[in-house]
Amino acid sequence: MNFVSDNITGAAPRVLEAIGRLGAGADSAYGMDAESQAAARRIAELFEAPDASVMLVATGTAANALALAALTPPWGAVLCHEEAHVNDDECGAPEFFTHGAKLAGVPGPGGKMTPGGVRHALTRFPKAVKSVQPAVLSISQVTEAGTVYLLQEIAALSAVAREAGLKVHLDGARFANALVALGCTPAELSWKAGIDVVTLGLTKVGGLACEAVVAFDPALAETLPFRRKRSGHTLSKGRLLGVQANALLEGGYWLDLASHANAAARRLAGGLVAVPGIRLAWPADANEVFPILPARVDAALRGAGFAFLPWATGSLGQGETLGPDERLVRLVTSWATEMSDIERFLAVAAAA
Repeated sequence: MNFVSDNITGAAPRVLEAIGRLGAGADSAYGMDAESQAAARRIAELFEAPDASVMLVATGTAANALALAALTPPWGAVLCHEEAHVNDDECGAPEFFTHGAKLAGVPGPGGKMTPGGVRHALTRFPKAVKSVQPAVLSISQVTEAGTVYLLQEIAALSAVAREAGLKVHLDGARFANALVALGCTPAELSWKAGIDVVTLGLTKVGGLACEAVVAFDPALAETLPFRRKRSGHTLSKGRLLGVQANALLEGGYWLDLASHANAAARRLAGGLVAVPGIRLAWPADANEVFPILPARVDAALRGAGFAFLPWATGSLGQGETLGPDERLVRLVTSWATEMSDIERFLAVAAAA
């Protein structure tokens, strides 16, 4: 009955089974093992980019921070949505690993930046020695509001970045959920839309602890192995990362898990809007639902043992406000969400 995050679940069964099979025997260390090498090839093929550089790490914070460090100098600026995870929830890791580059927030309803918003943000940084110089545009897919950028929206943002000489990074912590929502390929959601580097999230979709940095320009990838080692994120038993990636990607297992999470969110969202007095702040595009609840419903749900987070209202659309007795909350479904929990949640909300 916990809807706090898709990080709260354990690892999917096939992942645990694969790790268990790897317990015996020996292989090369520091990512030179057969599992890690196979995972790198598999991910490159998945993106239809055989020359892509793939680097496995254990955390999304490391993946995002190291990717951004490879893309920007210390005097650079990373433009991102003002509520992006890299801006609000990485404890300054991107600034630390880039040796001081500035993260500059771009406003936008529903967690999305717009081409016009990015152009306006660029005007804040003149080409003068007193100003940091914009170097990267970082796009979150899925966004912090649970919305999904359409392919044409990403392409439009990438075009603005290109005009300004910026590289483009995609924070794909919920990349699989976005793929399922859009019905597209990894290539279409990345380099074909103008993305230079993707941080590919595998932990939220069923991994134990596994993320990947996928760089499509070999020149961008030259420093990544050194940055990973220097930062303490090169696992000596790197095969424990590789085996997770292989287990998830084999036969499209990761997409099956993401499909379940998205379907659970659709049921949750549909059931909530059928309850009088409840509305959604934003569309439930993937596996996150952001309902605006009457205070009494919020209290009843918590009293019934459901766990979920209150949420900030900064990305609410124009004209949307919360009344004094309303609460904006976030509900996240995962590969392990039980549909029976959703039905009970909806029953308690309706009764309240």
